[in-house]
Amino acid sequence: MSLNIVIDCDPGHDDAVAILLANKLANLKSITTVAGNTDLANTTKNALALVEFLGADIPVHSGADQALAGAVRNARHVHGKTGFGGTNLPAAKRPVASEDAVNHIIEQVKAIDDLWLVAVGPLTNIALAIEAYPAMANRLAGLSIMGGSTGPGNATPAAEFNIWADPEAARAVLTSGLNPIICGLNLTQQFLSDDDFVEVLATADQPVPGFVAELYRYMHDRMDAIIGERRAALHDPCAVLVVTHPHLFELTDMYVDVELTGELSRGMTLFDQRRTLARTPPNCRVATKIDADKSRSLVLTTLLDYSSSSSS
Repeated sequence: MSLNIVIDCDPGHDDAVAILLANKLANLKSITTVAGNTDLANTTKNALALVEFLGADIPVHSGADQALAGAVRNARHVHGKTGFGGTNLPAAKRPVASEDAVNHIIEQVKAIDDLWLVAVGPLTNIALAIEAYPAMANRLAGLSIMGGSTGPGNATPAAEFNIWADPEAARAVLTSGLNPIICGLNLTQQFLSDDDFVEVLATADQPVPGFVAELYRYMHDRMDAIIGERRAALHDPCAVLVVTHPHLFELTDMYVDVELTGELSRGMTLFDQRRTLARTPPNCRVATKIDADKSRSLVLTTLLDYSSSSSS
């Protein structure tokens, strides 16, 4: 039986690929949105437009429009003003299923015994759901997070974007007892798209692969301007694949926390990797290695499996 998944996201180029993978590789029950890569209005519009583009019956629930501390941060310099820079998906005609993502997450956790949450944006919705329903840790099959880094950040020298965008939420989630899987930059930067990846998708001459090709042409242009290389980490797909295809990953138990007050290090994820028996007991499973070749083949095969007339 397929895994039951709810994706909490802020689409976003790699969020779109994560949704496309989950729709094929699992039973994607619903999508919840949060402000992150762009504002909540755009992340929600993008999720709705993608679902309608697929012709899929996946409800979208909008959630938090700012961080717990009230900050509003975005990554428009990477993803464009709308979050889907480089593409022009038709606006969705369907409305959101609700504007209460937090309550929807709680309802799904209560209703589905084997539910996985896959969180690939700032963790605001997840933190609010845990606060309102502390028993979540005893109900979930698991929580998979794209966020953090055992090394340098990307939003700041110390912090990865999803954690930096709402550090208070991240700390609340990581220390909640959910024992999440963490796919940080140290993992996701092992798994890259390039122009060959785009060309394979483009030559399929199908709407869904073509859409992803457009997304990643734009993303490679942005990465060329930002880091001088035409390639991009497939961040958010890792958080889906570690659930659907765990054999492609190596995981290590670690204690992880988030810096909240440092002048230069706010949003930094601290991974206790000390070689001492006195280290803090683990609270997360940290993905440290991915079989990039097999994962790339899986992603391409899954995306190419979409046809112009079917979403599943």
